[in-house]
Amino acid sequence: MLKWNKALLVIVRTHGAQPATIHPTRSFAIMHAAIYDAVNAIDGTHEPYLVPLTGVSRLASQDAAAAAAAHEILVQLYPAFQTMLDTQFQASLAQIPEGDSKTEGISVGKTVADTILALRSNDGSGAQPIPYVFGSAPGNYQSTPPNFPKQPQFTHWSHVTPFALETADQFRPGPPPALTSERYSDAFNEIKAFGITNSSASSADQALTGHFWNGAIQNYWNEITQTAASAHHLTTAQSARLFALLNLTLADSVIAFYDAKYTYNFWRPVTAVRAADTDNNPETIADPNWLPEVGTTAPDPSYPGAHAVISGGGAAVLGSFFKGHHFNFTVTSEVLPGVERSFDDFWDAAEEAALSRIFAGQHFSFDLTTGEQLGREVADFVVDHLLTPRHGEEESKKDQ
Repeated sequence: MLKWNKALLVIVRTHGAQPATIHPTRSFAIMHAAIYDAVNAIDGTHEPYLVPLTGVSRLASQDAAAAAAAHEILVQLYPAFQTMLDTQFQASLAQIPEGDSKTEGISVGKTVADTILALRSNDGSGAQPIPYVFGSAPGNYQSTPPNFPKQPQFTHWSHVTPFALETADQFRPGPPPALTSERYSDAFNEIKAFGITNSSASSADQALTGHFWNGAIQNYWNEITQTAASAHHLTTAQSARLFALLNLTLADSVIAFYDAKYTYNFWRPVTAVRAADTDNNPETIADPNWLPEVGTTAPDPSYPGAHAVISGGGAAVLGSFFKGHHFNFTVTSEVLPGVERSFDDFWDAAEEAALSRIFAGQHFSFDLTTGEQLGREVADFVVDHLLTPRHGEEESKKDQ
């Protein structure tokens, strides 16, 4: 199970492998949904996600089903990696005894994968991004230095069919604070001081934190989940459910935050600080040369913050699944090779990942508090409505 998640991480981290206009969380959600439905068709303890198979033997190999489902999904989504994926598939199958159990497991996995791929084939992810016209009024999102005039990313993503949510705007937050409000002033002055390149206000650890988390945040949470699944010695069925809950949540969190980002079109800190003399707020002072600690700014509006949404969703899923179970874990940076940070709670990691965006110079504090709440709401909806036990609360104890 974990090896297929690791394989997809290798793929999305390979330069040029991920289509630029398709968010990688879609691939993780599709793969893990297929693995879950294939394994659960055999295990039978929880409701299916999308593909309810009948007549499947309880003796069929869950590991074969998981491997076949993952392999089929990844080969179809990333055909350039077929040789690598075929090798891993054969290695996985070699560990499973020959026989009807293995054969049926492979068949179940491939059937589920092909069905889910067909059902997601017209989900809107293949559309071209919507051309974006930058605003010019104070507070409007504008292309950010030093990487302007780059077009914003994923302008079409809120139109992708959600995996669990009813609509992309189901949990859309209210608007960011007014530019003349005290809340805005406080957040502005905080990031102006702490988020600037070589900040004198940030400690060395805060600056390190800003860089540590400055990668694709969904990858961090998949690795945290790998660590948690391994530490708790989850069964194949338990791991399948955990990774499906996580990645369905992350995929819909991305759809939801792009809905909010392109609804409010709020300017990024680098624009706000440089143009503060236009915001009609005497508490904010412009710095026309201000740049963020990590150099560039992600090419999309500021509100809400993606790291906070995804981290809030990831921590909520993991906290629910491992309720009452605490353990120490380390996280390795995606962008600082070999650098690790340690935590003893999922929410501690989520809070640091969110706050890191202030020290990185990427987000206002209200981007983060609103984002974390949005992530929690998506996660709670997924956990409450999907992949639920078939036989009442007693069955849920199997997942703890």
